[in-house]
Formats: sequence, C-alpha cells, structure tokens
Amino acid sequence: MQQKPLAERVRPENLDEVFGQEHLTGPDGVIRIALNNQRIPSLIFWGPPGVGKTTLAKIIGEKLGLHFYYLSAIQAGVAEVRKVIEEAKKIGKVLLFLDEIHRFNKSQQDALLGAVENGSIVLIGATTENPSFEVNNALLSRAQVYVLNELNKDSLAKIVNHAMEKDSWLKEKNPVLQETDALLRFSEGDARKLLNLLELIIHQIKENEPVVITNKLVEKCLQHKSIGYDKNGEEHYNIVSAFIKSIRGSDPNAAVYYLARMLEGGENSEFIARRMLILASEDIGNANPNALLLANTCFQAIRVIGMPEARIILSQCAIYLATSPKSNASYMAIQEAAAWVKKTGQLPVPLHLRNAPTGLMKELNYGKDYAYAHAYENNFIDLEFLPEAIQGLKLYEPGNNARENEQRQFLKQRWKEKYGY
Repeated sequence: MQQKPLAERVRPENLDEVFGQEHLTGPDGVIRIALNNQRIPSLIFWGPPGVGKTTLAKIIGEKLGLHFYYLSAIQAGVAEVRKVIEEAKKIGKVLLFLDEIHRFNKSQQDALLGAVENGSIVLIGATTENPSFEVNNALLSRAQVYVLNELNKDSLAKIVNHAMEKDSWLKEKNPVLQETDALLRFSEGDARKLLNLLELIIHQIKENEPVVITNKLVEKCLQHKSIGYDKNGEEHYNIVSAFIKSIRGSDPNAAVYYLARMLEGGENSEFIARRMLILASEDIGNANPNALLLANTCFQAIRVIGMPEARIILSQCAIYLATSPKSNASYMAIQEAAAWVKKTGQLPVPLHLRNAPTGLMKELNYGKDYAYAHAYENNFIDLEFLPEAIQGLKLYEPGNNARENEQRQFLKQRWKEKYGY
C-alpha cells in the first residue's frame, strides 16, 4: 500500500498542533473558545495556501462530532451540495467544508443559504480571495469570516519539528537540520509545500547515507541557485538602502530590480511593505497623500495574500511611490518641532485653548476668548495657537509641488504675512 504524503501523515489532530494561527487557536482564540462551548457558526476561512484552512475545518468537525463532507468548488456543483443537504436531513447536522468557495457563482452559493440558515449544515468555506468580493452578501451575513495568516519562519520551523516528532518514517531517517534557511524560504509560507519539500529532499539521498539538511543540499535538489542575499548581513542593508533610495530618486526600474533581489533572496514581504509605508510619508507626504493610503493598503493586502502573488502587489506599490511627486516637508516639520520642544521645554498652553470642565477653571479664564473657527467666514479666525514664547514660529514649509503649493496658497490667504507663506 502506497504511503500517504508526509503533509497528510502529520496533519494536526488538535488545536495545540496548529501553528501560526494563535489568534484563532490560542488560549484566547475565538475558535478554541467556540469549540470549548460546543458552538461553532458557519465560517469563511480567508488566507493563503497551506496555512491550515482544511486542517482547522477537520478539527472542528471532529471536536463537534459532526460528519465531515469535503467538496472542492473547482469540481463540485449544486448537485453535490444538494446531496450533502439531503444527507443532513437523514442523519442530522453535518459539517460541509467547501474549498475554493470563491469559485462558486452566485446561484451556486445561493443553494447553500437555506441549509445554513436552518442550521442543518455548518458550512466552512475556504478561500484565498477576498470574501467581500467573491462571496455573496447573503451568505456572508450568515457566516463569520476569519483571516488566517501566512506562516512565518518560526511557525514553519515548529511544523518541521512537530513532523519529526510525529512521523515514524522521519524518525527512522533521523534528518539533521544543519541549515534551514533555504528549506523555509522555498516553502513560501506554505506548510504543505514545506513538508513536501522536506520529503522530496530526503528521498533524493541514497540509502544508508546520513540525512543532513543544508541550504546547498536544498538548492541542489530543487535545481534552484541561491541568491547572494544575507538577511542578517551587510548585503541585506545595502539592497534595502538601494531600494528605498531608488524610490526616493523616482526610478521605478531600479526600485523593481532591488525589490526582486530582496524577494528572490527570501526577504520577508511585510518588512518590505513596512519600509514603503514609512517612505510614503517621509519622502512623498502631502505631495501625494494617496501614496500613504496605497502603501497601507499594500501592507494589509500582502498579509492576506502571501507569496508568491504578494510580489505583484509590492511591485505595483513600489512603482506608484517611485513615480509620485516627492516632498519631505512633513518629515522636516516634525523634526523641527521636536527640536524646539527639546530646546524650550514644556511651554504653557495659551489660556484660551485650555479645556475648562470645572467652574474653577472657568474662573481662571481657561477657555476664555476662544473663537470657534466654524462660526466665521471660510471656517477661519485669526487666533494665536502657539505658546506665547514661540508665537509666529514656522515649522511647516510646503514643498514645491502642485499639491503643497495649493496648501501654501491656502495658508497665505488665511494667515497673511504672519508665517511668511
């Protein structure tokens, strides 16, 4: 009898064996709490491949004592769904796991509504796509959406160690994990891919030879050359620096090249997205406020999508930032403000700007003479907002670009010559 794949042999059988989704499975995780209470609603699991969607569904079915039905939306249709619903009528509540639920069209998804509504089936749908766009609203309103994270290096390492403790074949081979960077990197956050790679590599080692996993062995077995990129060494910082400076210098070609260098070298996608998020404010700022919005959306999106598709999102963001007008005016303003705070200390806030929640404070003139800007023309009144000792201090100097020149005109019209705009 042919042996099952390693990934299937060591599939977690309880929540304690599920790594990387502690927000759902940990002591305070919503799934653990719901299972302890024996009450699980219909769910949509949204996350990249190989992070535990099917595994969690099976554990839930086992813990609730429900018959488990697996359907793939790639192959199944309404007829198969109706068979499961009919079975539920005969034997009682069942759990239906529908993989790739986003591949069902609206009418196919509608076939699930009645059974989900009356509770005859607990539906767990799995998708790598945003349910807001791919699952119809009627079904979404009857299910709770849970996001599963891409597996990080620590979680992948725990999965390998767990497999070595659990699987008899691995125990017999007794592999020595001398180096794991390449193994973890090529798995791309996918536990199934990780275990398949480990099994493949061990099978390529001759019988009776010691199994010593090294980066070189992994690259040889996969016929994949290593990229010269040490995430903890000087080259790491050189490439990151070149990437940021290329975007700052408005060169999308260089930016995408260094982005590819980082990704091929196994750099964490969230690290790259965080750097672009900082740059969007520091180097573009109000010259194009949408840059910060796009960078933040990029960061959120790659956390959900995961590699390898996340590279497309990162590329789009890097190109957008590189081709945006540049301004460091906001960065310079906060730097200058911080310097003045250190220089002048805790200057008293003008009385008319202070909060006056008590009668005593009002007697001390807290809030007196404050003018509400919206009560005046153009929602503006010439009022002093800085402490007396630094009145007239100019900290923000708009950059020379279309957006900030509009801000300059706005400020000049209201403040006249006060700040020199």
